Amino acid sequence: MDKKLLTILACPCCKGELVYKKELEELFCKADGLAFPIRDGIPVMLEHEARTLTTDEKLEKER
Repeated sequence: MDKKLLTILACPCCKGELVYKKELEELFCKADGLAFPIRDGIPVMLEHEARTLTTDEKLEKER
């Protein structure tokens, strides 16, 4: 994931910060509890494509 792109991307729902999870190839929005997939290197920033974060993921500290 391009770090420059990550700095300009925001959650499409709340416009909040996203956290890149390399091992899952997803962008997390902890405020909304959503994970947006990255497919073929392209973030899919559509609410209906996002999955809901698990309780453990919501509580996990940023690394």
